[in-house]
Amino acid sequence: MNNPPDTRTTLRLDWLREVLGNPLVGLERASTDAGMRSYWRTTGLVPSRIVMDAPPGLEDVGRWLAIGDRLAAAGVRVPQVLARNLGDGFLLLEDLGGPTLAQSLDIDSVDAGMDAALSQLLILQQMPDTDGLARFDQALLLRDSGLFEDWFIQRHLGLDLGCGDVERLQLGLRRLMDNALGQAQVPVHRDFMLRNLMPVADGPAVLDFQDLVIGPVAYDVASLMRDAFISWPEEKVSQWVAIYHARALASGIEVPADLASFARDVDFIGVQRHLKILGIFCRLHYRDGKSRYIADLPRFIAYLDNVLPRHAALAPLAELFEHTLKPALAARGEVA
Repeated sequence: MNNPPDTRTTLRLDWLREVLGNPLVGLERASTDAGMRSYWRTTGLVPSRIVMDAPPGLEDVGRWLAIGDRLAAAGVRVPQVLARNLGDGFLLLEDLGGPTLAQSLDIDSVDAGMDAALSQLLILQQMPDTDGLARFDQALLLRDSGLFEDWFIQRHLGLDLGCGDVERLQLGLRRLMDNALGQAQVPVHRDFMLRNLMPVADGPAVLDFQDLVIGPVAYDVASLMRDAFISWPEEKVSQWVAIYHARALASGIEVPADLASFARDVDFIGVQRHLKILGIFCRLHYRDGKSRYIADLPRFIAYLDNVLPRHAALAPLAELFEHTLKPALAARGEVA
């Protein structure tokens, strides 16, 4: 049941006070995400707690709990659940603190942060209980590419591609799909980024894991190192890819023995992800009124400018961007 905002505010606070047996505890907004979930930090309580508000019918708190239990059983650090109300979509969680890794790392400290993040990723990728998890299959890949076409090309740029550009797009997407489906398949977070990692002593703790699927082994590596919200020097990214590759081989994770082949997989799945995010950020802006994401579009264009020319197989996408999409962006004043 969905409640009007004022009713939901009351419902959330009443539930918290009942659970804690404290009629004086309050709530203040801690954060929101790109979905419909919101997070609220308690006031007047030591230690503080977090309430996750996941409105039924809009968010599936049951899935969040089920995936979290599996990850915890595998040894991944996830937030501890202290109380739950599945009917109304509320969870009471431990408070992991304020800054995420994205907010607490800089160029001088990022290597240590990445090393800790990779430790959690390697545990996640070896999670034994994968029964019933959705697969990052052709249908999901087609849905992702549809976001790019519908929301970035058509809605944001207002373009109706000609036959030649349609052929370039479809050929490029087909090659990305073939690469994704050809990689070893492991548990994939799908948003394994620094903003979804909390710096705690036994972590980092992993957040926003409810969309976990079985998919390409390079996917979360690309998500982490070519982040949607923060960019790192390419020489750093190359170093981190090599470090992950060596640790994955040592852990028995099925990655190509040759580093260059694995780096190519990271590039290809990174392009697939960046095209999807261009579409998602435009959809958030136009459909959902969440316009803060649109400012990050140039980051993804820069990623694509860097990666597409490296690979002859991606030349159709490089040509599409260079001759059609980037001129349309330039006409809007969004790229130089």
